[in-house]
Amino acid sequence: MKFGIITYIEHKEYEKQYYSYSPYIDEMNLWLKYANSALVLAPKFSQSPDDSETSYATNPDFIEVPALNFSSTGEALRSTFKTPGILMKIWKVCKDSDHIHLRCPGNISLLGCIVQIFFPKKPKTVKYAGNWDPASKQPGSYRFQKWILSNTFLSRNMKVLVYGKWPKQSTNIVPFFTASYSEKEIQSKEKVFSGVLNFIFVGSLSEGKEPLKAIKIVQFLRKNGLNVNLRLYGEGILKNEIEDYISTSGSHDYIMLKGFVKKEKLKKIYQDSHFLLLPSRSEGWPKAVAEAMFFGCIPVSTPVSCVPWMLGNENRGILIEPEPAAAGQKILDLIKDKEKLKRLSENAKNWSRQYTLERFESEISKLL
Repeated sequence: MKFGIITYIEHKEYEKQYYSYSPYIDEMNLWLKYANSALVLAPKFSQSPDDSETSYATNPDFIEVPALNFSSTGEALRSTFKTPGILMKIWKVCKDSDHIHLRCPGNISLLGCIVQIFFPKKPKTVKYAGNWDPASKQPGSYRFQKWILSNTFLSRNMKVLVYGKWPKQSTNIVPFFTASYSEKEIQSKEKVFSGVLNFIFVGSLSEGKEPLKAIKIVQFLRKNGLNVNLRLYGEGILKNEIEDYISTSGSHDYIMLKGFVKKEKLKKIYQDSHFLLLPSRSEGWPKAVAEAMFFGCIPVSTPVSCVPWMLGNENRGILIEPEPAAAGQKILDLIKDKEKLKRLSENAKNWSRQYTLERFESEISKLL
């Protein structure tokens, strides 16, 4: 089987290997175990990979397309000019592939959604990595992609994998998940909620993830007498601003920026931490939440996307409002109940450990 991947995700070519963001490549390597060959259509440039990137297990054939950007009038005009050429290349991938796989949402993925309409007999899967919540406010291009994908007349022979369970969905919409850890990594160690309470933030240092709000929540807890600290793991455009804020607010003794860490080190961090803070504005499947839960680290998150479902409406985590003082007060009240904290931690472990790499691969094999 030739497996054709159409994605907006940027790749790097280095020493005749193709690299991209590690969680994406790790997942695609599982899909590609069931293919004889692969064809990848994506933006690409020549550059050495960084620590957060890895390569395909088996090098695919690569069709390069330019990235599309409609954020300004000039960029929109340039992207519109590039679109016909990209459509022709997507058509070739769909024609030459035995199975078509789209990674959505994105501008190139939107073009893929349109082209696949003309290949109704080809089997297709779509991984919709964004927020599928029908009630959420989203850009028009995202809503258009969701409409095409949900339309079983336009999108035939297709399974659309989405995060969370949502009411009134078409028959081709399949609730799905992402996994990071194996059954072999399950541990029986319980959390002890005494002494210093360790909070962590794991994710990009970007406005959408709201790392500054995570910092302010922990500052609120500290001011109200709790012995807590916060470590932030990730990189992003807000790094300098966050460093300045920590310094000027005098919080450097209990709040620290730790940068990007690899998966193996992150596992130990989850094991040693009590709470994960994610006051995010929007999510698809918040990977850090599921990973933290796997090791009994209680997630504290805003109720975005499928997070309320993941947290079992607060049976295995804490849902907060984005305002730091209100969020901090809710955490402060809960921390007094040590037995409830233990229950939340155990419930979080039991739920997340359903979603192992073994089960993930098994579900992928069923789709193929």
